[in-house]
Amino acid sequence: MTTAERIETILREHLDPAHLELRDESARHEGHPGAASGGGHFDLMIVSAAFEGRSVLEQHRMVNEALRDLFGPEIHALALKTIPLSQWRRA
Repeated sequence: MTTAERIETILREHLDPAHLELRDESARHEGHPGAASGGGHFDLMIVSAAFEGRSVLEQHRMVNEALRDLFGPEIHALALKTIPLSQWRRA
C-alpha cells in the first residue's frame, strides 16, 4: 500500500469524509533537505461533518492526530484544507 493510500484509508476510517482529494507532490520537492528522510509531500482537501462547530485549528488537529504515526517516516509535509460539510459547495 502506498503512503497516499494509507493516508486515505486512515482519514476515511477516522473522519468519514464526504469528499477527499489527496495529491502526492513529492516529485516537486526532490533535492529538498526534508525529502532526504523519505517522507513525502502531500496536499489534502477534506470535507467532513466531523469538522462542524470546530475552529480551523481544531479541524487541522483532528487530521494531524489521525495521521500522527505517518509523520516523519512517511509524511514530511502536509498542505491542508479542511471544510465542514455544511460549508462545502460542489462545483
